[in-house]
Amino acid sequence: MKRIKQGDEVIVISGKDKGKQGVVISLENSGKCLVRGIKMVKRHTKPNPQAGIQGGVIEKESLIDLSNIAIFNPSSKKPDGVSVKVSENGKRYRVFKSNGKEIKQ
Repeated sequence: MKRIKQGDEVIVISGKDKGKQGVVISLENSGKCLVRGIKMVKRHTKPNPQAGIQGGVIEKESLIDLSNIAIFNPSSKKPDGVSVKVSENGKRYRVFKSNGKEIKQ
C-alpha cells in the first residue's frame, strides 16, 4: 500500500518550496509526484492554431520527489509520517505515526 496517495494534502519538507502546502495531483512510478502549486516552472510553447494552443510562457507544476514531502496531519497542523496497519478482517489502512489516527481517503 502506498503511503502517499492522489488527493492527499502534503507539506514540502525540503527544497526551495519548504513549508508550502498542496494537494497531490498525480503519482509517478519513478517515486515522484505532482503537487498543486508546488515547484512551479515556466515552459515556452509555440502557438498551434490547428489545436487552438496559444503560444507564450506557461507556468505549471513540475515533479517533486516523494522523499521531499510529508503528509499533513490536520489535528497537529504539522507534517507527519504514515504507517500501515492491518485490521482483524485483513483490510489494510493508513494511520498517522504521531497519534495513530486513521487517514481519511
